[in-house]
Amino acid sequence: MTKSAEGFARIAREVFAPVYPVIAEQVLAWSGIQSGLALDIGSGPGFFAAALVEKSELSVIALDTDPAMARIAQKTAAGYRDRMIPVVGDVHCMPIRDGVASLIASRGSIYFWEDRPQAFREIERVLRPGGAAFVGGSFGTAALRNDIFREMRLRNPDWDRDVARRSGGATPDLLRRELVASGVAHSRVREEEAGLWVEIRKT
Repeated sequence: MTKSAEGFARIAREVFAPVYPVIAEQVLAWSGIQSGLALDIGSGPGFFAAALVEKSELSVIALDTDPAMARIAQKTAAGYRDRMIPVVGDVHCMPIRDGVASLIASRGSIYFWEDRPQAFREIERVLRPGGAAFVGGSFGTAALRNDIFREMRLRNPDWDRDVARRSGGATPDLLRRELVASGVAHSRVREEEAGLWVEIRKT
């Protein structure tokens, strides 16, 4: 298990943990989807995937490119029987069949995708008709965002600069242009108080 994976999991557990149930409830409410197969892209240690399992009747595939992260997610999944399945895979070419996912979600990984138009096409491919995807960088609520920023500034003096660099590479206007370039039929950028989401639906 790599040191970077362990460090990321520790931050997710110690700092970001309150965010995952909040955004799980938001995504479930916006989508209107409570059952079927879901996909958490860039799942890391699997805490968001676990929150989706806890808040719904969904079974969730936790997809991450890093095998070390998938091994950590296996430990997270242990308490959820067969409803959470860690899988190693890349959003640009997901090892998932066409049209099988009722819901796709991702918190934070969009900033690290090398080819977002291709990722958006893959998301549309994997969604079933009537399915929805929400991928973005929200902190859930403004209060949670403030709490996380306060703690992360103590742990990382460059936190604000790091956030600005990542978010500057995925502004709402740029994401809208990338959605157009992707050719995805039904999509929009959803700007919320605590962050933004790309919403993709398949009719």
